[in-house]
Amino acid sequence: MKKLLLLAFCCYLSASVMAQSGLQMLTVKGVAIDSLTKQPVSYVTVALEDAGTKTPVKSNLTKDDGSFELKATGGKAYTLALVFVGYTTKQIIIPATGTDVNLGKILLRPSTKQLNDVAIVAAKPLMKQEVDRISYDVAADPESKSLTALDMMRKVPLLTVDANDNIQLKGSGNYKILVSGKESALFAKNPSDVLRSMPATNIVKIEVITTPPAKYDAEGLKGIINIITIKNADQGYNVNLNTRYNNVWGPGLNINPTFKEGKFGFSGYMGFGKQNKATNPFDNTQTFIADQSVLTQNGVNSFTGNYKYFEGEFSYEIDTLNLLTASIDYNDGVNNQETDGLTKNVLNNVIRQQYYSMSPNNSDYQGIDAAFNYQLGFKRNKDQLLTISYQYNNSPNTVNSANYFSQLISYPFPDYRQYNNAGNRTNTVQVDYAEPFKSVTLEAGVKGIFRNNFSAFNEDTLDTKTNQYLLNGAQTDDFNYHQDVYSVYNSYQIKLDKWTVKAGLRFEETTVNGDFTTINTPISTSYSNLIPSAYLQRQFKTSSISFGFTQRIQRPTIYQLNPFVDASNPLFVSTGNPNLKPELNNVFELNYSHFSTGSINAGLSYSFSNNSIQNVTNLKTGVVDSKPDTVTYTTYQNLGSNRTLGLNLNINYPITKKLQFVINGQISKVWLQGEFDGSMYRNSGYFSDLFSNLGYKFDSGYRIGVNVGYFSGQVNLQGKSSYFIFNQYVFSKDLLKKKASISLVANNPWSKYWNGNSTTSTNQFYQVNNFDNTYRTFAVRLSYKFGKLNSDIKKNQHGINNDDTKGGGKSNNGNQ
Repeated sequence: MKKLLLLAFCCYLSASVMAQSGLQMLTVKGVAIDSLTKQPVSYVTVALEDAGTKTPVKSNLTKDDGSFELKATGGKAYTLALVFVGYTTKQIIIPATGTDVNLGKILLRPSTKQLNDVAIVAAKPLMKQEVDRISYDVAADPESKSLTALDMMRKVPLLTVDANDNIQLKGSGNYKILVSGKESALFAKNPSDVLRSMPATNIVKIEVITTPPAKYDAEGLKGIINIITIKNADQGYNVNLNTRYNNVWGPGLNINPTFKEGKFGFSGYMGFGKQNKATNPFDNTQTFIADQSVLTQNGVNSFTGNYKYFEGEFSYEIDTLNLLTASIDYNDGVNNQETDGLTKNVLNNVIRQQYYSMSPNNSDYQGIDAAFNYQLGFKRNKDQLLTISYQYNNSPNTVNSANYFSQLISYPFPDYRQYNNAGNRTNTVQVDYAEPFKSVTLEAGVKGIFRNNFSAFNEDTLDTKTNQYLLNGAQTDDFNYHQDVYSVYNSYQIKLDKWTVKAGLRFEETTVNGDFTTINTPISTSYSNLIPSAYLQRQFKTSSISFGFTQRIQRPTIYQLNPFVDASNPLFVSTGNPNLKPELNNVFELNYSHFSTGSINAGLSYSFSNNSIQNVTNLKTGVVDSKPDTVTYTTYQNLGSNRTLGLNLNINYPITKKLQFVINGQISKVWLQGEFDGSMYRNSGYFSDLFSNLGYKFDSGYRIGVNVGYFSGQVNLQGKSSYFIFNQYVFSKDLLKKKASISLVANNPWSKYWNGNSTTSTNQFYQVNNFDNTYRTFAVRLSYKFGKLNSDIKKNQHGINNDDTKGGGKSNNGNQ
């Protein structure tokens, strides 16, 4: 059978070669020359595009002497583009003459224009360092047709995806995710879940803004991840269908429709899927220092789920100066999890306490964003803009859990059920003004965020005498936390021939009012922050150096504030802290970028904060049914300092025309210090991550890729987590003249589970958590695109970006 398949494959290749050999071929030659120095320019990206279909055909780099040669099918017209950092893009029409074309010397004019003005996707470099951000061009990555958006995150400088699919920016979860420059309900709760289900073809590029300018809210200690999605439209329509099946993460479908008729345009995407059931073993060991007793837990976690999401953006161009836009995001999902396991407390080989628990947990999360923008242009300058915006956000998350016990030895708790509905509702208004002068760009604006964080929770306990569940008043309450942020900003950007300077100030006034329904313990406070930001970039012929400084604020979110006590694991409970205060972080960055044959991005950063918000654990002893009982209690506190020194490196290098190599990594040293529960804790250590990609593209439309990654684990105030190694193998084939593609993906095929662990060390106990996460997955993905659109729908250039609260969120384990 294998011999027959191999023979069929060889026949197919032979037929393809014979079919192509009969075609008339066109050769296009030329030499790229600097218009001022008259010297050859090497490593210029040269790309041929079909003039009729606008489809990229061939691309290459000029040699050391500036020369190039491209071959394509004859008998049709092409557009030739020459693209290089520091030069104006040159476009030349190649008519359908049927003869070879020698363009001779092609003069390139030096320019400070940014590469994102170029319309030919095949001619774009993957990486780009701007004055205050690094961007990764997902649309220019050949693997975007095969991988999910979460897979693509591994390739972006400064970003990491750990063993639990949690996204980290510079090793931290303190960031904010924006979609096309605005907050999105899609990422309010579970960003990894959404990105795992979303094909990378939905995304144009991913920006990492580690020193955000003054126009952005000051929240998010490590910065902002801005995911820019596709919004292509002209007169007509375009639809992209993507479907996949994964043996662990189940089936999924994504649709990306776009159309434009006259002055009206629409662009959006929607998707849904269902997660297959997966089961992961775990075991925990906790050794108590006081009496040397040992608490053990052994069991399994099983989970399933389903999800659906939608994002749509509408545009109506009243005239050339007045534009109306609106958008709506919707996200809905259900995660079902059950934890079954045996818990024992043993002293001198004698069982002091024991129980077996069955703990089902159902989480139903939703999110909706609705926004409206009016943009006014001015006749004397098309880039002079006034924008008025409004946005509404609502993102509730409902959790129902239960605990059923058996095999009891000296265990006083009866069965119980818990309920919690938590989230936030936000209204935001904003006015932005931008005006460019000859070499200076002015930006200014005002903004008001009116946010209501809420948590309604209760617990029902089984009365063993009546076999009825009764309300536990001590674990029942309704918590409301109103947080209003008023801000004004002003920034200036000066762009000279070789230098770019950007500086600004943002003033924020925050008022907080919180209360509980059942007890009279109001929370009321206010504080002001003046946030500076400054950036300096020096451009060279093929490289740039930039320096930046800014301050960032982390205001606590409802998930850190929430007083609900999660006792789904009854001897290991967790809760939030309504009395948390904001944390201020100072960030310094130095970055270097080089573009020639390939690209190199390297950066050095240092950040420090006091009053750091830390996740901490201690023991608490109480009395249940007249019997003492001890639980491990985890919460959040403002503690001490957090200092981090980091180095990052990204290299993208074409070994040959068809073989591409990418390496993306970082290493950081962290110092943590804080006093908690009467003890001073200090911890320090290194954390690092490394991702590499090797891809080969065949002429016949086949492509293979190998992705390998390493994540060292986290350093926390009271412990650390273990390392993780990731490997992925991708095979893809373009079909139907590149309108369709099929991909086969194997994630970590060498082992069914990944065995990880984490440790916690206090003056009361030492704990080791061991867990097996689903590791090996296989997926097949299909993509099909039809319709024809070429230009962008009209879109407002300013709008609401509520990046003022901590991003990240929970995600399920594994890789899709």
